[in-house]
Amino acid sequence: MPTLTRRAALVAPLVALPWAMPLPRPSLAQPAWPSRPIRILVAWPAGGSTDSVMRLLAAPMQAVLGQPVVIENRAGATGSIGAAAAAQAAPDGYTVLGDASSQAANPSLLKGLAFDYATAFAPVTQLCVAPALLLVRAEDGPPDLAALLARMRQGGGTYSSSGIGAAVHLAMAALLRQAGVAATHVPYRGSPQQVQAVLAGEVLTTFCTVPAAAGLVRDGRLRALAVSSARRLPAFPEVPTVAEQGFPGYAVTEWLALFVPAGTPAPVIDKLAEAAKAGLAEPAVQARLELLGMAAAAAGPAALGAFVAEQRVKLAEVIRAEGIRLE
Repeated sequence: MPTLTRRAALVAPLVALPWAMPLPRPSLAQPAWPSRPIRILVAWPAGGSTDSVMRLLAAPMQAVLGQPVVIENRAGATGSIGAAAAAQAAPDGYTVLGDASSQAANPSLLKGLAFDYATAFAPVTQLCVAPALLLVRAEDGPPDLAALLARMRQGGGTYSSSGIGAAVHLAMAALLRQAGVAATHVPYRGSPQQVQAVLAGEVLTTFCTVPAAAGLVRDGRLRALAVSSARRLPAFPEVPTVAEQGFPGYAVTEWLALFVPAGTPAPVIDKLAEAAKAGLAEPAVQARLELLGMAAAAAGPAALGAFVAEQRVKLAEVIRAEGIRLE
């Protein structure tokens, strides 16, 4: 029998001992999602419509997911600051973006962004839509949409909005483009100012979200000529849609939705969508949305993705044709 070297003699017996067998590797499996708080980055200021809806849904989503849902506002630059922060976050489901129709408009409005809206995010679910009312002064404004457009065709037509590129601005731009009418846009710093401009006679008309205008319409100071959504509003059933008045296919509304960084696992996205849908189904949530002039519109990832892609094409055409720019 060959003689073992001293090193081999020391090592050889170890292979036969049970305790010398390779130890099992620790499991690399990740804990079930979610295992810690979830952060919703709201791309708009505290107290605004987007922020209000996200805070309204935080509690019911938390109840479904079993983890705290924390709202963090990252406002500025028409939603692009919050979107940039979400785009840079880890795609693990713990950072969610709460955004509005700027997801569709900003790619055409803003240049030089550090991220691409089309590839930086994965859609989770649409939450709600916020139609706008087309308003004129009750005392001397045109009686209907046809009369309004006829007056604007005569020249000197002006309209206000809550800001360049806002959903209400794009709603009017889309209507005027479809009608073949030119008018002057006068942007203001918010909904109260744009409505006051109509009341004061500084502009002829405006599209405005329901909460800022409903009281003035009911008080008889403003007349609502049309609603920008595809369907009439339950709160104003007598007000026809733009589409009903000779503009088939017209529908431009503000809308709110949830997104996550691209690469987030599909099962996580589905759980987030289910939690949001459950929250939107609660009667108290629906009642509050109605007071905010909104309607729940839960739609899963695929439906939201298709909707946003369609909106980007539609709004890009309007923005390009009207030369709308944000510097």
